[in-house]
This record gives sequence, structure tokens and C-alpha cells, in this order.
Amino acid sequence: MKALVQVVNFARVEVEGKTVGEIGKGFLILLGVGHGDTEADCEKLADKLSKLRIFADENGKTNLSVNDVGGDFLCVSQFTLYADCHKGNRPSFTNAGEPKRSNELYEHFCELCADKINGKVERGIFGADMKVTLENNGPFTVMLECVNGEVLGIHNS
Repeated sequence: MKALVQVVNFARVEVEGKTVGEIGKGFLILLGVGHGDTEADCEKLADKLSKLRIFADENGKTNLSVNDVGGDFLCVSQFTLYADCHKGNRPSFTNAGEPKRSNELYEHFCELCADKINGKVERGIFGADMKVTLENNGPFTVMLECVNGEVLGIHNS
């Protein structure tokens, strides 16, 4: 399971011209579900995100969580986080999870997040053609991946 997390001043997702999810300050979470992901992965990732301290404190240090700043989550399903581009010029998505199971895990993840943060959890519509509008704060973007029950931060060496 992968999550691309962006700190935002606001974010909105539209489907067919209608806003289906909207937040002010918080995280825009693009969530990708892969083969073999489980409810336990959802739990680990939701817990990590609810405690992740990437908002600035009064001294400008990244030291505050979404709950500390009264923020919200906007979760958008994003199977393209599993794009494999190492061969040719057209991405392969064979590592993305099967749609029915991925939707179940996406919905479960959103419900867990709603239990873990004080703010609201808005969401897109799984499988829909969505338009996402956002204002990055920072910009501050973090990539997390849950592998074998452990949440890892993805980094470049």
C-alpha cells in the first residue's frame, strides 16, 4: 500500500463537475493499493498518518501532527502509484491491486482515518475520473509505503 501525502492549505476533488470531497488545511492523501495489501496495512498506514508530524510549529520546525493543527484528510484512490515504467515508455499497472479488493481496502482505510483524526475525512469516488484541485503548503510532500506490516518512508539516495 502506498500513500503520497501532500500538506495542503485546501484541496477539492470533483467528479463530473460536482465537488465530492473538500478540505481546508490538512493532508491530500493519494492512496494506491497493491496485490497482497491487507486491512492490517490500512491500520498501520492510517495510524502513521494520524501521528505524522509534518506541520510547522511556532518556530517553523516540522513538529505538529494533523490533530495538533486541527486539520483534515482528503483521500483519493490512485492506482497509478503502482505504475512500472522500467520497460519502454508506456507504464504497466500489473502491480496495482484488483479493483474490487482495492476499493474495499480504500474504504476501510478512510474509515480508520476518520477514527484516528479529530478533523473530517473526505474522499473521492473510487474508479471515477476525478479532477483534484489543491494548494500545496511548503510544498511538503511525503511518500509512504506499507511493506510486510511496516510503514516505510520512500527516499532517494
